[in-house]
Amino acid sequence: MTTTAGRAPAPQAPEPEILAAFEGAKGFMPLDEGLALYAAAAEATALGLPLLEVGTYCGRSTILLAAAARAAGVSALTVDHHRGSEEQQPGWDYHDPGTVDPVVGLMDTLPTFRRTLHAAGLEDHVVALVGKSPQVARVWGGALGLVFIDGGHTDEHANADYEGWAPHVARGGLLLIHDVFPVKHDEWTGQAPYRVYLRALESGAFTEVSACASLRVLRRTGPGI
Repeated sequence: MTTTAGRAPAPQAPEPEILAAFEGAKGFMPLDEGLALYAAAAEATALGLPLLEVGTYCGRSTILLAAAARAAGVSALTVDHHRGSEEQQPGWDYHDPGTVDPVVGLMDTLPTFRRTLHAAGLEDHVVALVGKSPQVARVWGGALGLVFIDGGHTDEHANADYEGWAPHVARGGLLLIHDVFPVKHDEWTGQAPYRVYLRALESGAFTEVSACASLRVLRRTGPGI
């Protein structure tokens, strides 16, 4: 299969070494969601446009986006300030002391992210955009084949990610939202991504394609957001 952009989409399943790198990387995405992420990324590469992730952490999911991008000859972009989201700070359940820079006393996941990509052999296929998502979105001018929102889980941050990046999804492209929980199970299960997911559907610009656990895949089928 080729597209009007002259590119073939990536294979629908990652190579064994890519899966091994994914499972060995620091992060939170389980395997079933990772496979769904890769399949969506592989499909989106057929548009011949870059794939973009909001919320890098240490690069676990980036491995899958980069592998799909490499196979199809497109670019994978990832946006993060690398200081950690609210639930990854000291005193929270998801805090990892190994990600703290001992010199400045703040989280810094950028070195771990770079090591993750190097170990997976994918450094040359990822453009790391280091900064706050809304600031980067304001200076980004191109269309994207896929946007994967996996950043902060407050309403402020989740809405800012959606407002900044969803308008850049090309017609026929995919918007993925992670950590969508329709039911609040405990004090750590924030529902801001779920509200953003509903907002995307209600906009009329997106139609749901699939769901895997907390990952939702939507296609841009209409104008306006």
